[in-house]
Amino acid sequence: MESGWYCCVDMTPNQTSDMTCISVTIIVPDTEFSVPFVQGMASRMAISYSKYGHVNEESVKKFDPLLNLEARLARYRETGNTEWLMDVGNCAMIEFMFPQHPGAHFHDTDSDESPGRSLRSTGAMTQQANTHDVENRRLGCAHGATAGGFYRHEGD
Repeated sequence: MESGWYCCVDMTPNQTSDMTCISVTIIVPDTEFSVPFVQGMASRMAISYSKYGHVNEESVKKFDPLLNLEARLARYRETGNTEWLMDVGNCAMIEFMFPQHPGAHFHDTDSDESPGRSLRSTGAMTQQANTHDVENRRLGCAHGATAGGFYRHEGD
């Protein structure tokens, strides 16, 4: 497959009683998406449904998705059990579906609005790309050109 971004989403609902089966096809590099993670999220939501019932406006009045997200993220930090990250994803999804934040809205943001990503080495926030080649392109240098670019070679 050529480099670049590919995305094809086919959402075909199959209604059966009060359940909807949705098939989503996304074409994206394998390094950028985890099918087992999303399947784990869906499996845990199915189990949650059988234990607690529907997630809806009424249930979210009793269940605070963001507090639950924070608690599960703390459990992951304590234990290293990645199952907690699936729960974090589900809590974020529930907040997205039934926002409790008084100013909740959706607005596509670009990197200039992003807080960036924290560097493991320093904790500093940065917009820096994962590799020098990508960073050079992000900053306007030619693809594959390192001589005269912002970075001369890996490790600079």
